[in-house]
Amino acid sequence: MRKILLTLLCITFMQFSQAQNTEKNAYEVISNMPSFYKKIKSSLTYPMAWGNSPIHDFSIWRLEARKVLMECMQNLPPKPRDFAFKILDTEKRQGYEAQKIEFNVSGWSRIPAYLLIPEGKGPFPAIVMLHDHGAHFTIGKEKIIRPFDVSSEILADADDWSVKCYEGQYVGDYFAAHGYVVLAIDALFWGERGQKEGADYDGQQALASNLLQMGTSWGSVITMDDVRSADLLATLPEVNPNKIGTLGFSMGAYRAWMLAASTDLIKASAAVCWMNTTDSLMTLTNNQNKGGSAYSMIVPGIRRYMDYPHVASIACPKPALFFNGTKDKLFPVNGVKNAYATMHKVWDSQGVGDKLVTKLWDEKHFFNKKMQKETLAFFDKYLK
Repeated sequence: MRKILLTLLCITFMQFSQAQNTEKNAYEVISNMPSFYKKIKSSLTYPMAWGNSPIHDFSIWRLEARKVLMECMQNLPPKPRDFAFKILDTEKRQGYEAQKIEFNVSGWSRIPAYLLIPEGKGPFPAIVMLHDHGAHFTIGKEKIIRPFDVSSEILADADDWSVKCYEGQYVGDYFAAHGYVVLAIDALFWGERGQKEGADYDGQQALASNLLQMGTSWGSVITMDDVRSADLLATLPEVNPNKIGTLGFSMGAYRAWMLAASTDLIKASAAVCWMNTTDSLMTLTNNQNKGGSAYSMIVPGIRRYMDYPHVASIACPKPALFFNGTKDKLFPVNGVKNAYATMHKVWDSQGVGDKLVTKLWDEKHFFNKKMQKETLAFFDKYLK
Protein backbone atom coordinates (compact mmCIF):
# COMPACT_ATOMS: atom_id res chain seq x y z
CA MET A 1 0.00 0.00 0.00
CA ARG A 2 2.83 2.33 0.93
CA LYS A 3 4.49 1.68 -2.45
CA ILE A 4 1.25 2.45 -4.23
CA LEU A 5 0.86 5.74 -2.33
CA LEU A 6 4.46 6.74 -3.07
CA THR A 7 3.95 5.90 -6.73
CA LEU A 8 0.76 7.99 -6.87
CA LEU A 9 2.50 10.91 -5.15
CA CYS A 10 5.38 10.74 -7.64
CA ILE A 11 2.97 10.69 -10.57
CA THR A 12 1.01 13.62 -9.14
CA PHE A 13 4.22 15.62 -8.58
CA MET A 14 5.44 14.92 -12.11
CA GLN A 15 2.08 15.97 -13.56
CA PHE A 16 2.16 19.18 -11.47
CA SER A 17 5.74 19.94 -12.58
CA GLN A 18 4.84 19.35 -16.21
CA ALA A 19 1.84 21.66 -15.85
CA GLN A 20 4.02 24.32 -14.27
CA ASN A 21 6.60 24.01 -17.05
CA THR A 22 3.89 24.14 -19.69
CA GLU A 23 2.46 27.30 -18.12
CA LYS A 24 5.94 28.77 -17.75
CA ASN A 25 6.80 28.17 -21.41
CA ALA A 26 3.39 29.04 -22.79
CA TYR A 27 4.54 32.51 -23.88
CA GLU A 28 7.68 33.60 -25.68
CA VAL A 29 6.82 37.28 -25.96
CA ILE A 30 6.76 39.43 -22.83
CA SER A 31 6.05 43.19 -22.84
CA ASN A 32 6.44 43.22 -26.62
CA MET A 33 9.90 41.66 -26.35
CA PRO A 34 11.02 38.12 -27.27
CA SER A 35 11.97 36.11 -24.22
CA PHE A 36 15.47 35.77 -25.70
CA TYR A 37 15.98 39.54 -26.11
CA LYS A 38 18.99 39.54 -23.77
CA LYS A 39 20.70 36.97 -25.99
CA ILE A 40 20.09 39.16 -29.02
CA LYS A 41 21.60 42.14 -27.22
CA SER A 42 24.65 40.12 -26.16
CA SER A 43 25.22 39.19 -29.80
CA LEU A 44 25.56 42.85 -30.83
CA THR A 45 29.30 43.45 -30.98
CA TYR A 46 29.21 46.55 -33.23
CA PRO A 47 32.17 45.56 -35.43
CA MET A 48 32.09 48.84 -37.40
CA ALA A 49 32.34 51.12 -34.34
CA TRP A 50 35.47 53.23 -34.05
CA GLY A 51 37.83 51.20 -31.86
CA ASN A 52 36.22 47.90 -32.86
CA SER A 53 36.79 48.28 -36.58
CA PRO A 54 40.09 47.02 -38.03
CA ILE A 55 40.43 50.43 -39.73
CA HIS A 56 42.86 52.57 -37.76
CA ASP A 57 42.90 55.70 -39.93
CA PHE A 58 40.01 57.82 -38.63
CA SER A 59 39.38 59.69 -41.89
CA ILE A 60 39.06 56.36 -43.72
CA TRP A 61 36.91 54.93 -40.95
CA ARG A 62 34.49 57.86 -41.22
CA LEU A 63 34.03 57.25 -44.93
CA GLU A 64 33.55 53.51 -44.49
CA ALA A 65 31.21 53.89 -41.50
CA ARG A 66 29.10 56.38 -43.43
CA LYS A 67 29.08 54.01 -46.40
CA VAL A 68 27.71 51.24 -44.16
CA LEU A 69 25.05 53.61 -42.82
CA MET A 70 23.99 54.56 -46.34
CA GLU A 71 23.90 50.93 -47.45
CA CYS A 72 21.45 50.22 -44.63
CA MET A 73 19.28 53.10 -45.91
CA GLN A 74 18.38 51.50 -49.22
CA ASN A 75 16.00 52.28 -52.08
CA LEU A 76 15.70 55.95 -51.17
CA PRO A 77 13.90 58.64 -53.18
CA PRO A 78 16.25 59.99 -55.86
CA LYS A 79 17.97 63.35 -55.59
CA PRO A 80 15.96 66.09 -57.31
CA ARG A 81 17.28 67.35 -60.64
CA ASP A 82 16.72 70.84 -59.25
CA PHE A 83 15.08 72.21 -56.12
CA ALA A 84 12.75 74.54 -58.08
CA PHE A 85 12.71 76.82 -55.01
CA LYS A 86 9.66 79.06 -54.82
CA ILE A 87 8.50 81.65 -52.28
CA LEU A 88 4.76 81.34 -51.63
CA ASP A 89 4.26 84.06 -49.02
CA THR A 90 6.20 86.30 -46.64
CA GLU A 91 5.74 87.97 -43.28
CA LYS A 92 7.93 90.62 -41.68
CA ARG A 93 8.95 89.87 -38.11
CA GLN A 94 11.16 91.68 -35.66
CA GLY A 95 14.68 91.41 -37.10
CA TYR A 96 13.93 88.82 -39.77
CA GLU A 97 11.52 87.75 -42.49
CA ALA A 98 9.44 84.58 -42.46
CA GLN A 99 8.87 82.91 -45.80
CA LYS A 100 6.53 80.09 -46.71
CA ILE A 101 8.39 78.25 -49.45
CA GLU A 102 8.10 75.18 -51.64
CA PHE A 103 10.87 73.01 -53.08
CA ASN A 104 11.64 69.58 -54.45
CA VAL A 105 13.06 67.60 -51.54
CA SER A 106 13.52 64.59 -53.83
CA GLY A 107 12.74 63.43 -57.33
CA TRP A 108 9.40 62.19 -55.96
CA SER A 109 8.29 64.83 -53.43
CA ARG A 110 7.68 68.56 -53.61
CA ILE A 111 7.03 69.98 -50.15
CA PRO A 112 6.15 73.22 -48.32
CA ALA A 113 8.51 74.58 -45.68
CA TYR A 114 9.29 77.63 -43.57
CA LEU A 115 12.42 79.70 -44.16
CA LEU A 116 13.48 82.52 -41.84
CA ILE A 117 16.02 85.12 -43.08
CA PRO A 118 17.61 87.76 -40.80
CA GLU A 119 17.65 91.41 -41.75
CA GLY A 120 20.98 92.86 -42.84
CA LYS A 121 23.75 91.88 -45.16
CA GLY A 122 24.43 88.18 -45.59
CA PRO A 123 25.49 85.57 -46.16
CA PHE A 124 24.46 84.28 -42.74
CA PRO A 125 25.08 81.05 -40.83
CA ALA A 126 22.12 78.69 -41.12
CA ILE A 127 20.35 76.01 -39.13
CA VAL A 128 18.39 73.00 -40.37
CA MET A 129 15.77 73.03 -37.60
CA LEU A 130 14.19 69.61 -37.01
CA HIS A 131 10.84 69.08 -35.29
CA ASP A 132 10.01 66.44 -32.70
CA HIS A 133 7.68 63.42 -32.82
CA GLY A 134 5.54 63.76 -29.71
CA ALA A 135 2.91 61.34 -31.09
CA HIS A 136 1.42 64.58 -32.46
CA PHE A 137 1.15 64.65 -36.25
CA THR A 138 -1.18 67.53 -37.14
CA ILE A 139 1.75 69.95 -37.11
CA GLY A 140 5.46 69.47 -37.83
CA LYS A 141 7.49 72.50 -38.88
CA GLU A 142 4.94 74.64 -37.00
CA LYS A 143 6.24 73.19 -33.72
CA ILE A 144 9.47 75.16 -34.10
CA ILE A 145 8.59 78.09 -36.39
CA ARG A 146 5.51 80.21 -35.69
CA PRO A 147 3.15 79.67 -38.63
CA PHE A 148 1.33 82.40 -40.52
CA ASP A 149 -1.63 82.50 -42.91
CA VAL A 150 -2.96 79.32 -41.33
CA SER A 151 -6.23 78.45 -39.65
CA SER A 152 -6.84 79.54 -36.07
CA GLU A 153 -6.83 75.83 -35.12
CA ILE A 154 -3.32 75.26 -36.49
CA LEU A 155 -1.99 78.42 -34.85
CA ALA A 156 -3.51 77.44 -31.51
CA ASP A 157 -2.11 73.92 -31.91
CA ALA A 158 1.38 75.33 -32.59
CA ASP A 159 1.23 77.83 -29.73
CA ASP A 160 0.14 75.08 -27.33
CA TRP A 161 2.96 72.81 -28.49
CA SER A 162 5.58 75.54 -28.04
CA VAL A 163 4.49 75.78 -24.39
CA LYS A 164 4.36 72.02 -23.91
CA CYS A 165 7.86 71.31 -25.22
CA TYR A 166 9.79 74.59 -25.62
CA GLU A 167 8.69 76.79 -22.67
CA GLY A 168 6.57 78.95 -24.96
CA GLN A 169 9.38 79.91 -27.34
CA TYR A 170 9.53 78.99 -31.03
CA VAL A 171 13.15 77.86 -31.30
CA GLY A 172 13.42 78.62 -35.02
CA ASP A 173 12.24 82.20 -34.52
CA TYR A 174 14.60 82.57 -31.56
CA PHE A 175 17.57 81.63 -33.73
CA ALA A 176 16.47 83.82 -36.65
CA ALA A 177 16.21 86.82 -34.32
CA HIS A 178 19.85 86.14 -33.41
CA GLY A 179 21.18 86.14 -36.96
CA TYR A 180 20.60 82.65 -38.38
CA VAL A 181 18.81 81.59 -41.52
CA VAL A 182 16.48 78.81 -40.39
CA LEU A 183 14.84 76.11 -42.51
CA ALA A 184 12.16 73.75 -41.19
CA ILE A 185 10.29 71.07 -43.13
CA ASP A 186 7.63 68.55 -42.20
CA ALA A 187 8.93 65.02 -41.86
CA LEU A 188 6.87 62.51 -43.83
CA PHE A 189 3.56 61.89 -41.96
CA TRP A 190 3.52 65.27 -40.17
CA GLY A 191 1.76 68.53 -40.92
CA GLU A 192 1.28 69.24 -44.60
CA ARG A 193 2.87 65.88 -45.43
CA GLY A 194 0.37 64.04 -43.28
CA GLN A 195 -2.11 61.24 -43.87
CA LYS A 196 -5.14 61.94 -46.09
CA GLU A 197 -7.39 59.98 -43.76
CA GLY A 198 -6.32 62.09 -40.79
CA ALA A 199 -3.66 61.93 -38.10
CA ASP A 200 -3.70 58.45 -36.59
CA TYR A 201 -1.14 56.91 -34.25
CA ASP A 202 -1.44 53.42 -35.74
CA GLY A 203 -1.03 54.83 -39.23
CA GLN A 204 2.67 55.40 -38.67
CA GLN A 205 3.21 51.68 -38.09
CA ALA A 206 1.35 50.84 -41.29
CA LEU A 207 3.39 53.40 -43.24
CA ALA A 208 6.64 52.02 -41.84
CA SER A 209 5.60 48.45 -42.63
CA ASN A 210 4.65 49.35 -46.21
CA LEU A 211 7.96 51.12 -46.80
CA LEU A 212 9.85 48.12 -45.42
CA GLN A 213 7.94 45.84 -47.76
CA MET A 214 9.14 47.98 -50.66
CA GLY A 215 12.78 47.73 -49.67
CA THR A 216 13.22 51.03 -47.87
CA SER A 217 12.38 52.46 -44.44
CA TRP A 218 10.53 55.42 -43.00
CA GLY A 219 13.46 56.51 -40.83
CA SER A 220 15.79 56.45 -43.83
CA VAL A 221 13.43 58.57 -45.93
CA ILE A 222 13.24 61.13 -43.11
CA THR A 223 17.04 61.28 -42.83
CA MET A 224 17.51 61.71 -46.56
CA ASP A 225 14.90 64.49 -46.67
CA ASP A 226 16.93 66.24 -43.95
CA VAL A 227 20.11 65.82 -45.98
CA ARG A 228 18.41 67.41 -48.99
CA SER A 229 17.26 70.27 -46.77
CA ALA A 230 20.90 71.00 -45.96
CA ASP A 231 21.68 70.74 -49.67
CA LEU A 232 19.04 73.37 -50.41
CA LEU A 233 20.37 75.76 -47.76
CA ALA A 234 23.84 75.55 -49.30
CA THR A 235 22.45 76.90 -52.60
CA LEU A 236 20.75 79.99 -51.16
CA PRO A 237 22.56 83.35 -51.62
CA GLU A 238 21.62 84.37 -48.06
CA VAL A 239 23.49 81.39 -46.59
CA ASN A 240 27.19 80.83 -45.97
CA PRO A 241 27.52 77.19 -47.15
CA ASN A 242 30.48 76.67 -44.81
CA LYS A 243 28.44 77.57 -41.74
CA ILE A 244 25.41 75.31 -41.73
CA GLY A 245 24.36 73.58 -38.51
CA THR A 246 21.45 71.47 -37.35
CA LEU A 247 19.36 71.42 -34.18
CA GLY A 248 16.50 69.30 -32.90
CA PHE A 249 14.62 68.19 -29.80
CA SER A 250 13.44 64.61 -29.11
CA MET A 251 12.98 62.90 -32.50
CA GLY A 252 14.43 66.12 -33.90
CA ALA A 253 17.56 65.44 -31.84
CA TYR A 254 17.86 61.97 -33.36
CA ARG A 255 17.40 63.56 -36.78
CA ALA A 256 20.08 66.15 -35.98
CA TRP A 257 22.87 63.72 -35.11
CA MET A 258 21.86 61.43 -37.96
CA LEU A 259 22.05 64.39 -40.34
CA ALA A 260 25.46 65.42 -39.00
CA ALA A 261 26.68 61.85 -39.51
CA SER A 262 25.25 61.63 -43.01
CA THR A 263 26.67 64.77 -44.64
CA ASP A 264 29.64 67.06 -44.14
CA LEU A 265 27.60 70.05 -45.24
CA ILE A 266 26.64 70.16 -41.57
CA LYS A 267 29.46 71.83 -39.65
CA ALA A 268 27.99 71.67 -36.13
CA SER A 269 25.05 69.89 -34.53
CA ALA A 270 22.96 70.03 -31.37
CA ALA A 271 20.76 67.16 -30.15
CA VAL A 272 18.47 67.75 -27.17
CA CYS A 273 16.87 64.74 -25.43
CA TRP A 274 17.71 61.85 -27.74
CA MET A 275 20.84 59.81 -27.12
CA ASN A 276 21.20 56.40 -25.52
CA THR A 277 22.36 52.84 -26.09
CA THR A 278 20.49 49.85 -27.47
CA ASP A 279 21.26 47.93 -24.28
CA SER A 280 19.41 50.53 -22.15
CA LEU A 281 16.54 51.14 -24.55
CA MET A 282 15.72 47.52 -25.37
CA THR A 283 14.30 46.41 -22.02
CA LEU A 284 10.93 45.15 -20.82
CA THR A 285 9.97 48.49 -19.30
CA ASN A 286 11.32 51.19 -21.64
CA ASN A 287 8.89 53.09 -23.86
CA GLN A 288 10.99 52.25 -26.92
CA ASN A 289 9.87 48.60 -26.85
CA LYS A 290 6.29 49.60 -27.66
CA GLY A 291 7.21 50.25 -31.28
CA GLY A 292 4.98 53.02 -32.59
CA SER A 293 7.09 56.15 -32.41
CA ALA A 294 10.32 54.18 -32.79
CA TYR A 295 9.44 53.28 -36.38
CA SER A 296 10.38 56.78 -37.55
CA MET A 297 13.92 56.30 -36.23
CA ILE A 298 14.77 52.79 -37.40
CA VAL A 299 17.43 52.04 -40.01
CA PRO A 300 17.17 48.31 -40.78
CA GLY A 301 20.29 46.31 -40.03
CA ILE A 302 22.44 49.14 -38.67
CA ARG A 303 22.65 47.54 -35.19
CA ARG A 304 24.63 44.70 -36.76
CA TYR A 305 27.42 47.25 -37.26
CA MET A 306 27.04 50.25 -34.93
CA ASP A 307 25.06 51.43 -31.93
CA TYR A 308 23.52 54.91 -31.66
CA PRO A 309 26.60 56.71 -30.24
CA HIS A 310 28.82 55.00 -32.84
CA VAL A 311 26.70 56.35 -35.68
CA ALA A 312 26.66 59.81 -34.09
CA SER A 313 30.46 59.63 -33.88
CA ILE A 314 30.72 59.66 -37.68
CA ALA A 315 30.23 63.42 -37.24
CA CYS A 316 33.56 63.71 -35.39
CA PRO A 317 35.68 65.92 -35.50
CA LYS A 318 32.86 68.43 -36.03
CA PRO A 319 31.48 70.29 -32.98
CA ALA A 320 28.50 68.50 -31.43
CA LEU A 321 26.27 69.21 -28.44
CA PHE A 322 24.13 66.66 -26.58
CA PHE A 323 21.73 67.51 -23.77
CA ASN A 324 19.53 65.06 -21.84
CA GLY A 325 17.41 65.32 -18.72
CA THR A 326 17.86 63.25 -15.58
CA LYS A 327 14.06 63.13 -15.22
CA ASP A 328 13.48 62.06 -18.81
CA LYS A 329 11.50 58.81 -18.56
CA LEU A 330 12.15 57.95 -22.21
CA PHE A 331 15.93 57.74 -21.92
CA PRO A 332 17.50 55.91 -18.95
CA VAL A 333 20.26 58.00 -17.40
CA ASN A 334 22.79 55.13 -17.33
CA GLY A 335 22.28 54.66 -21.06
CA VAL A 336 22.79 58.38 -21.65
CA LYS A 337 26.02 58.36 -19.61
CA ASN A 338 27.34 55.29 -21.43
CA ALA A 339 26.55 56.82 -24.81
CA TYR A 340 28.24 60.07 -23.81
CA ALA A 341 31.33 58.17 -22.63
CA THR A 342 31.51 56.29 -25.94
CA MET A 343 31.38 59.51 -27.94
CA HIS A 344 33.90 61.29 -25.72
CA LYS A 345 36.41 58.50 -26.41
CA VAL A 346 36.01 59.13 -30.13
CA TRP A 347 36.36 62.92 -29.99
CA ASP A 348 39.24 62.61 -27.49
CA SER A 349 41.02 60.11 -29.75
CA GLN A 350 41.10 62.76 -32.47
CA GLY A 351 42.35 65.51 -30.19
CA VAL A 352 39.08 67.47 -30.37
CA GLY A 353 37.50 66.51 -27.07
CA ASP A 354 36.66 70.16 -26.38
CA LYS A 355 34.33 70.19 -29.40
CA LEU A 356 31.98 67.61 -27.90
CA VAL A 357 29.62 69.14 -25.33
CA THR A 358 27.53 66.73 -23.25
CA LYS A 359 25.38 67.73 -20.33
CA LEU A 360 22.73 66.22 -18.07
CA TRP A 361 20.08 68.66 -16.90
CA ASP A 362 17.78 68.42 -13.89
CA GLU A 363 14.90 68.32 -16.35
CA LYS A 364 12.26 66.07 -17.86
CA HIS A 365 11.78 65.49 -21.62
CA PHE A 366 11.75 69.22 -22.33
CA PHE A 367 13.77 71.93 -24.13
CA ASN A 368 13.59 74.92 -21.79
CA LYS A 369 14.71 78.48 -22.51
CA LYS A 370 17.95 78.15 -20.56
CA MET A 371 18.89 75.10 -22.63
CA GLN A 372 18.00 77.03 -25.78
CA LYS A 373 20.23 79.91 -24.70
CA GLU A 374 23.21 77.59 -24.13
CA THR A 375 22.58 75.91 -27.48
CA LEU A 376 22.58 79.30 -29.22
CA ALA A 377 25.90 80.15 -27.54
CA PHE A 378 27.31 76.84 -28.81
CA PHE A 379 26.39 77.66 -32.39
CA ASP A 380 27.61 81.25 -32.03
CA LYS A 381 30.99 79.85 -31.02
CA TYR A 382 31.35 77.56 -34.02
CA LEU A 383 29.28 79.12 -36.80
CA LYS A 384 29.73 82.86 -36.30
